Amino acid sequence: MGITGCSVGGYMDDTKFNKPMPWIGIYIAAASLACLIAVTVDLIHGIRGRKFWFPCRYFCLNATSLTIIGVALKLSVDLNTPVPQRHDQLAKLSSSALICTIIGNSMPSLGVTDNKETMMNVVAMGILVITMIVNICIQFVTGVIYVFWVEHAIIMLLMLILLMTMFSSAVAIPKMKHYLELKYEMNEEALKESANQVEEAKAEANNQVINSLREELMRFWMMAHTSSPQFVLGRSVTCTASGAFCLLSTMALAEAMLRSYLMPWSFRFCTGHSDYKWSTIMILIVQVAAVAIGTISPAFRWFTAISYRCPILRHRSTKKKLQVEGY
Repeated sequence: MGITGCSVGGYMDDTKFNKPMPWIGIYIAAASLACLIAVTVDLIHGIRGRKFWFPCRYFCLNATSLTIIGVALKLSVDLNTPVPQRHDQLAKLSSSALICTIIGNSMPSLGVTDNKETMMNVVAMGILVITMIVNICIQFVTGVIYVFWVEHAIIMLLMLILLMTMFSSAVAIPKMKHYLELKYEMNEEALKESANQVEEAKAEANNQVINSLREELMRFWMMAHTSSPQFVLGRSVTCTASGAFCLLSTMALAEAMLRSYLMPWSFRFCTGHSDYKWSTIMILIVQVAAVAIGTISPAFRWFTAISYRCPILRHRSTKKKLQVEGY
């Protein structure tokens, strides 16, 4: 009687090892879909609330999201599963571009958690990014990834830049929070003194008191929201610059897809089928959608920043009606 798991000759029977791979592909697509939904909801929430710095309400960097991200990027770190066809190779590239979009979207959420948890999350993200880069380089050598080398190299460089940007923001957060707390306390004391003066002036004019109270309320409201670390981080240089890098990674992915479909003669893809089978098409569709939609928020932060800094755009913007941005 043969041993369970072995063939008649005593060798390990590996004929069924790759059968669960399509279901693993569905699992990867589901995790990518979760990222897509969270990014989309944050985008809609920012647009509806006129919060054009796009706060992270659902797509925050925490233990749960890091686990989902790790599952969504599983295809990119798979070292030995063959991916011969065009959509298989593009799915590898889309997984690499997805991490750039994730970093750009989740950067404002660093201001929500406490300092220790923030550093732990950033270190975990750094380990994930470095693991991806090492595994992609190994796949270059082994031949698992045999096309889109330039696009992969560009996206890996952008990964490192975004990771360093995230580390810079995480290091600056403790001092930034301390400064905002001090500023808030000073403003609160000043507002209390002005409120006492308003009470003394009640006997003089009721209308003047109502207007003064309205002004004090607006000042309290503005002070509370502009002292939010997530708002300040979303308007910081590092966070706005990440939008440009996310946009570049999306452009690299779009260039590879357009070139592979519109110029098929410039590539020679292998024949055969991946162990993931049809699930790689599902992964590609979901991750491309996540990259496309997820780039909107970081890119909009960047466009908003350069519109204030560009002299031509600033000159044109003076002709338009100024409105207070929602917080």
